[in-house]
Amino acid sequence: MAAVAQCVRAVLRPRYPLLSFSLRTSPRLLCVATQQKNSGQNLEEDQSQSQNEQKVESSSAEKTLTEEKVKLEEQLKEVTDKYKRALADAENVRQRSQKLVEEAKLYGIQSFCKDLVEVADILEKATESVPKEEIKDENPHLKSLYEGLVMTEVQIQKVFKKHGLLRLDPLGAKFDPYEHEALFHTPMEGKEPGTIALVSKIGYKLHGRTLRPALVGVVKDA
Repeated sequence: MAAVAQCVRAVLRPRYPLLSFSLRTSPRLLCVATQQKNSGQNLEEDQSQSQNEQKVESSSAEKTLTEEKVKLEEQLKEVTDKYKRALADAENVRQRSQKLVEEAKLYGIQSFCKDLVEVADILEKATESVPKEEIKDENPHLKSLYEGLVMTEVQIQKVFKKHGLLRLDPLGAKFDPYEHEALFHTPMEGKEPGTIALVSKIGYKLHGRTLRPALVGVVKDA
């Protein structure tokens, strides 16, 4: 270090006597200047390295945030799909429940109607069993009884109709296995095969649903 200071003083003495004097009086100034220069370079290198590290960290953070965003979007989509399916299931349950309630209101009297149609059958047979030739003014009691039976039968059919219960008297109609029950098949001239030639027992429908099929005889090919 002393040798370096001497060389510098030798070079600077002719031109810069004061600086030469300073170097002579403070031999450590050169070392301090050199150290400051080196410190500045190291500081720049540290700043550059720090900036690079910050860029790397920023890039890594952005990548992490992007991945988290994708995951959250997928989770949101999944939750939305589940929510929509749950709403659809709830709506289906509500509609089924409403349909069951409506059917219960319509067909809750089904068993009661089955019993009543048997009463109607008895009334019909009673009126049919009365000889028409005996219904005269000379037989007022029989006539009144017959008229009372007919009126009762008419009234009960009105009550049936009011509650959605309708007669099935399919004479001459096409055979329908959902509404009719075939007791026998027989050939018959002048009748189209598959039509009903005889009604042994009338049927009933409750709000469009067959409550009791009509018992019929069906025409077949000769």
